[in-house]
Amino acid sequence: MGAQLRVYKQKINSAQTTKKITKAMELIAASRIQKAMARVRASSPFARAVTRAVSAVATHSNVDHPLTQERPTIRRSAVVIFASDRGLAGAFNSQILREGMELAALLRSEGREPVFYLIGRKAVGYFQFRRIEAAAEWTGDTDTPQFYTAEEISATLLDAYNRGGEQGGVDEIHLVYNRFVSMMTQSPETVRLLPLEVVEAEEESSAQVYPLYEFEPDAETVLDALLPVYIQSRVFNALLQSSAAKHAATQKAMKSASDNADKLITDYTRLRNNARQAEITQQIAEIVGGADALASGK
Repeated sequence: MGAQLRVYKQKINSAQTTKKITKAMELIAASRIQKAMARVRASSPFARAVTRAVSAVATHSNVDHPLTQERPTIRRSAVVIFASDRGLAGAFNSQILREGMELAALLRSEGREPVFYLIGRKAVGYFQFRRIEAAAEWTGDTDTPQFYTAEEISATLLDAYNRGGEQGGVDEIHLVYNRFVSMMTQSPETVRLLPLEVVEAEEESSAQVYPLYEFEPDAETVLDALLPVYIQSRVFNALLQSSAAKHAATQKAMKSASDNADKLITDYTRLRNNARQAEITQQIAEIVGGADALASGK
């Protein structure tokens, strides 16, 4: 009985230690998610303004720009997967990796070769373990994304797109990331970034009517200047959305872990009390039995 009590005590101590860690991580994630959501909200006005500008140029001009024109043959498709650098976030990374692999399987079925661009150590580790080649990797900047990371990603993607599938580049680009819906829901999102489809202006009517514009010096030059900025804003928004979703997933996972630790502590405490009561009962029975033996021997 004494050994059993020690085992239960060790398990209770272990569960209490785990609970302290998970509770601390839950509080840290809760504080970070507010900052992440503030950054998402702060980036929205600029993203909407760039979207309106690009939409105006694309709608009111007849320029066949390389970034807006559908290519006759699509040989290679870029799949940009936004994962995280850290784990302990429930199904955050697994669901986005599954979404990316399902998209790759769909592209292969259509005769298109997927080319992977990975963001986050979890995505890099997943592909290295399965020996799947990736065209480019970015790690270390998923918790609090910086704009220079979006600039690097955008430059790499634009360079590959401008080269085209025939010259080792890509003919279209897809973004796969987790979108923050609520504290309890993070939804995998797949968006075709290029060729350009201007449909992302949130909180705006799809029947938006634009005024007549004059483009100086010409529409093609305006598109040349606007489209890279638009791509950067889209990539940066995906980074911010993924960061906010990751912190929400971490908070949810750590809360679940803390609740499970509480349950374990309660269960092991009950088992320890039962074992202690059984030990006391056994000791009393032994004392009574010994007293009866002494009394009958007299």
